[in-house]
Order: sequence, then structure tokens, then C-alpha cells
Amino acid sequence: MKVAIVTDSNSGITPEFAKKIGVTVVPMPFIIDGEEYFENINLTQEKFYKKIMSGADVSTSQPNINSVMDLWRDLLKTHDEIVYIPMSSGLSGSCDTATNFAKEFNGKVEVVDNHRISVTQKQAVIDAVNLAKAGKSAKEIKDYLMATSMNASIYIMLSTLKYLKKGGRITPAAALIANLLQIKPVLTIQGEKLDKFCQVMSVNQGKKRMIDQVVKEINTRFKTQVENHRLKVFIAYTFDQSKAEMFKTEVNKAVEPYDLAVEFVDPLSLSVSCHIGENALAVAICECYQA
Repeated sequence: MKVAIVTDSNSGITPEFAKKIGVTVVPMPFIIDGEEYFENINLTQEKFYKKIMSGADVSTSQPNINSVMDLWRDLLKTHDEIVYIPMSSGLSGSCDTATNFAKEFNGKVEVVDNHRISVTQKQAVIDAVNLAKAGKSAKEIKDYLMATSMNASIYIMLSTLKYLKKGGRITPAAALIANLLQIKPVLTIQGEKLDKFCQVMSVNQGKKRMIDQVVKEINTRFKTQVENHRLKVFIAYTFDQSKAEMFKTEVNKAVEPYDLAVEFVDPLSLSVSCHIGENALAVAICECYQA
């Protein structure tokens, strides 16, 4: 049985990587100053940050469900089943929309609410590919991804509160005080939401708090996954890759005693970047499939 794996560009999977591993990526639409753009089609990372840093009005949108369904129909001409892995339902309504319309395909399309985004969503897609290669059905792949969906953590340090203020997530007064005191928030994504983890006074302090938390989870929450070689570590960033590469060295030093190393360094999903802005740093860990 041939199973097609489909995801959206919130996974951070580029067209080049998608071709390499054999998956299809639905581009996420963005509205910038009233004009529609599609990630990795006519909206690059460089163009996105140039626009938001110049003060453009940016908002996210759901993929056109008719286009998604047309894609499913085309794939079912050459495949028996489809596994569709969109971004977490807690961060977008696109997953629930896809789930409802998948009912029209008589069980041939399995939509996975994997509760992930960005680098952890990317790993879920890689897991799905490996499970398909192992001969698993779309239902079996979905069951695995759902069972492990919450076994992931992302910690993100912001360099600015401008975008949280713009989106109404914090008050202008709170943003002003934080900027005056040079407070840097560290946020976390644990499946459903982007929440506050802690606040720090410097970049170095923030990096240390994130690394310490990852090591703590390696020794507690993910201890079994580490012992079974089912845990992976990632770095993500917005805008400035050089800082992320330096952070990678620090993270590798901390996780090396557990026979772990950073798997890849990727830009954060633009859907997340809309809310956190440029020069953010993130570290993530999640359970992965091993044959």
C-alpha cells in the first residue's frame, strides 16, 4: 500500500527537503498590507522579515480547503491513502477544517492533530515517512503520531515585545516597562499554546534557562525516550542564523553526556514569527520514531 505524506509549510519543510524525503507541502497563506502571499512560493524568509521589520501589517490565514482537497484527489490517483499533518489545532483552525472535509474521502485521508509546529512538526513528518516505508497504513501512522504528539517541548527567547504588543497579547504599558528594564521573555510551546515560561535580563541568562530546562526534561519527562534512543534535539531561530549556530554549540555541550546532539538548525515557522518577531532563539526536543 502506498501512503502519501502531506504537511503544511508551518513545519518549516522547504520545497528542496520535501522533494528529498518524498512529501508534499501545502504553502501557508499570509496577508501583508492587504496582499496575499504564500510561504516558499512568493514569500521567502528574507521578504517576510523585511516587511515586518518595516512595520507592515501581517496576518496569517488558513490554506484554501478546496485547493487542499484537489491536492488530495491528485495524490489518490497514485497512492492508496494519505496522511495529512497540519500545524497544531491549538494554534490554527486549519486542522479542524481539514478533519471535517477529510470525511468526504471515505477513510482514505487521515488528518493528524499532532499538536506540533515548526521543528517538532517537521520531525513528525519525518516519522510518518519512515513509518510509511516500514509498511504501516495511514491509520497506523496516525495512531503513532497521536500517541506521541504531546511528547515535545519548544522554548523560545524573544528579542523584542513589539509583535506581542501589536497582536494584543500584552498591553502597551507592560511592553514599555519590559523594554525599559531590558526584560526578555522566554516562551514555551507545549502542544496547544504559546505560553510564558520565564523572563530574563540578558541573552546569556535566557540561553542558560532554556538549556537547563531541556536538560531537566531529558532527566525526567523524556528519560525513557533517551534510554531507547527516541529523543531528538533541535535549534530554531528567526532572522539571524549565525546566532543560532552559536547557540547550537552551547546546546550540544549540554546534551552530549546523554549521547544526544542537535539534529538540525531551522528557521522558525513564519506563523510563529508573526507573533515573536526577529532575532528569537529556540531550542526544542521531541520523541521520534525508531524502527
